[in-house]
Amino acid sequence: MQAIHNSDQRPVSTRYWWVNQGPNFRQELDGNYLWSPQAQKNGAKSASYDNLTRVAPGNVVFSHADSRIGAVGVVIERARTAPAPSQAPQAKRRRSEVGWLLPVRFETLLQPLAPKEHLTRLVPTLPRKHSPIRASGERNPGVYLAEIPARMVAVLEELLGVQLDRIEEAAAIETGDQLTHAALEEQIWQRSDLAAGEKRQLISARLGQGVFRENVERVERGCRVTGVLDRRHLRAGHIKPWSLSDDREKLDGCNGLLLAPHIEHLFTRGHLSFADDGQVLISKHLNPSVIRAWGLERTQRPQPFRAEQQQYLQFHRQHVFERQAGGRRS
Repeated sequence: MQAIHNSDQRPVSTRYWWVNQGPNFRQELDGNYLWSPQAQKNGAKSASYDNLTRVAPGNVVFSHADSRIGAVGVVIERARTAPAPSQAPQAKRRRSEVGWLLPVRFETLLQPLAPKEHLTRLVPTLPRKHSPIRASGERNPGVYLAEIPARMVAVLEELLGVQLDRIEEAAAIETGDQLTHAALEEQIWQRSDLAAGEKRQLISARLGQGVFRENVERVERGCRVTGVLDRRHLRAGHIKPWSLSDDREKLDGCNGLLLAPHIEHLFTRGHLSFADDGQVLISKHLNPSVIRAWGLERTQRPQPFRAEQQQYLQFHRQHVFERQAGGRRS
């Protein structure tokens, strides 16, 4: 999975965190979340608690509880305000307290890692400030969630080995494109070269909305497969996937089609594409019952695409449709 795979594939904004979980860590792991108060008991602000608001989708969290790293998680969404989860032992005492809830997709390690057994390697990599553990290997009681440096991450990755690969694969299967899109959207929000309105336009384009939709409607009249012209029942989708497009391509109307929802579903997943002359290409892997039920044997008369659209269609046929060029004509 691109958002958390090996180091040469991770987005530059990917960050790594260490959480020192308390007695309710099992509920948090099973519930796929982290929760903390927004302030200390005396009302003072806590940088460690505030860190939950700095974590972004696609970031990786090492879970430390009972003196060992027993799970690794991938952040799914930004933190939001929420009361203490009801299953937490402190829930009754804190039922009126609003804290930070961070959705994290956790995977338990088959072989937990005890930091105390690897101090010679870990201690030189500990952050100078707000280190989650001390040189003795004991947890730092003043730190709940802390960002850890790249050199510390490298040691942890080496010590955990293939276990980390298994977690990455499981997270990719569980979340599909959700995590990748969330991480990419986060990168857009963090960019300093774009105004707020430009950021919103790029992110709205992923959902086929905003400026992108308007641009597509200037190029396409209706669904090329079903013939539906009522745009209230059509979706605007990218030909070259949004996640692989640059800023211009994300908003380019020639990089979009108006399709009926079920056709857009097939096109996005590579079960259907188009030749430059407008003829429909159907994947040889598509279930014949779907072809019959959705009337794909009786499509509209082909209409050639513009030259500007053809370059995007070539990309779709090569990289999305059956993951190779070709297919059969309907």
